[in-house]
Parts: sequence; C-alpha cells; structure tokens
Amino acid sequence: MIQSLPASSASSRRRFISRKRIAMMIPLALFSGAVFLFFMPFNSWGQSSNSLDLSHRIHEIEIVAEFPHDPDAFTQGLLYAGNDTLFESTGLYGKSSVRKVDLRTGKVEVIEKMGNSYFGEGLTLLGERLFQVAWLTNTGFTYDIRDLSKVKPFKHHMKDGWGLATDGEVLFGSDGTSTLYRMDPRTMKVTNKHTVRYNGYEVRYLNELEYINKEVWANVWQSDCIARISPKDGSLLGWILLPKLRQGLLKSGHGGIDVLNGIAWDSDKQRLFVTGKLWPKLYQIKLKQASAKSGKYMEQQCLSLSNIKG
Repeated sequence: MIQSLPASSASSRRRFISRKRIAMMIPLALFSGAVFLFFMPFNSWGQSSNSLDLSHRIHEIEIVAEFPHDPDAFTQGLLYAGNDTLFESTGLYGKSSVRKVDLRTGKVEVIEKMGNSYFGEGLTLLGERLFQVAWLTNTGFTYDIRDLSKVKPFKHHMKDGWGLATDGEVLFGSDGTSTLYRMDPRTMKVTNKHTVRYNGYEVRYLNELEYINKEVWANVWQSDCIARISPKDGSLLGWILLPKLRQGLLKSGHGGIDVLNGIAWDSDKQRLFVTGKLWPKLYQIKLKQASAKSGKYMEQQCLSLSNIKG
C-alpha cells in the first residue's frame, strides 16, 4: 500500500523539482548560445558595424602560390573566369587594354587596346559580356568574352569610373569616394548606393572591386588594404592587410612597382588571387587572423589622416 504525501510536503517537492529543472536549464541555454555564436557566419555578426570594434575581423594573409604577371600591366580590374583563365583591365593613357591571361604562365592570350583618350579602370563579367569603366569619364564599354571585340559603349551615373563587380544579377561600382553603388546592368542606372564607414569615418578611395561570398571586397587606393563591405547596407565587415606582398617585391629589387590593385575569386575552388599595378607576380593567398597590433596599423594605413582626424 502506497501512502500519499501530505499536501504541504507534495507542494514543497514540486517546488524543489521545478527549481532543479531551472538550474539544469541555465547552463544548457548558455552552452547553446555559445555554440550558436561560434558557428554564426562571419558576415552576420552585426549588420551595421559603423560603430563596432572590428579588431576580431582584421585578417592578414599567407601566400599559397605565386604566378608570373606582366610587369608592364597597370592593373585596374581583375577577374577569374574558370579554366585557369583571368581577364584583366589595364590603365594609363595610350596603354589601356582589356586582356585574356593564362593564370599559370601569365601569358596574354588575347588583347583589345583602348583608344588613346581612355584610361582603363574596373572590369567585371556578367553572362557573356565584360563590362569596363574608365577614369575621369562616365563612358564605359562592353566586350564579347570570346574574342574581346567591343560590343557597345554605355553611360553610367557614378561620379567617376573606378571599380566594378557583380553578384550575377546587378553591378556594383566605385568612383574613388566612399560610395558603393548598385546598378542595373541593362540601363546602368544607379538603383541604390551606400556610404561605407568605419567607426563613423568614411572609408574613401574605394577602388577595384570583387564579389566574394555575398560580400563586396574593395582595394583601398594607395594602401595595402582590402575592405570587406556588405552590399546590403554598405556596412564595413572587416579588413584584410597585405603589406608583406609589396614589401617582399621591393626587397627583391622590384623598385618600379606601384600599389596593390586587383582581386580575383575562383568560386568553384575557393581560390583568392591578388596583384598590383606593374607587379611582376600574381599571388594566390589565404586569410589568417591578424595580430593584436593590427588595429593600429589598419587605422594608420587603411584610412587617410583626414578621416582619422575628422
């Protein structure tokens, strides 16, 4: 025969069990939250990072491989098109071009020279057409990817033509300011634009662009820095610091090189390539977490002094 507990005793027992269950659930909830944060994608850690500390999102690079690159190419736009093939836009008046390049050898397989009055800038590929902009003009050009023959010119509505990239549907553009433009590739009209900022300061001189894993990556002119930008709202997602590449070339006796410029992404094999203006090498790189001192370097080198001083 089972005796029933007194009402007061049963009530106390229920309260004890309830407290015990709550005590057991607290560490479980904390553990689940930690796991969620650990596996959360990089670009979802705060959709607006204008006033956040990005120190944990600063990366340096490791060299995976080196490839030959035309040392006379004043690289302004770069993209990977599969089968170890690159397309490149070069600048300088009288020397500007669009070219098809073999990644492994650096050999220029096909070249289409621009008129002497144009200074070539950013380049991107959408479907079977290459889109190229030019410096100090609102005129750009499209090319047939098969033979680089000019298809037709176009007019864009950015203040200038510096960089181009695409997500396969729209075009993203830069004009040397802190503005990231979104454009309709059929009309070249601006459908949206955002000012890119870091801790309230504008990130100016956005140059060559590349679309990588739902982010827009931008070379920052006259620096060894790449800014990672959200195309949704222009918020800054992180920095990549690459001074070791230019410094290594200078130490090797390549004194005639210009700045870092040119980002290409192999989405199939997840390979990242970079080069610079008049660089004799193109690099495949991978990212690694930057050192604790990288934040100071970033503010000194990736942002202009006028930005830091307000």
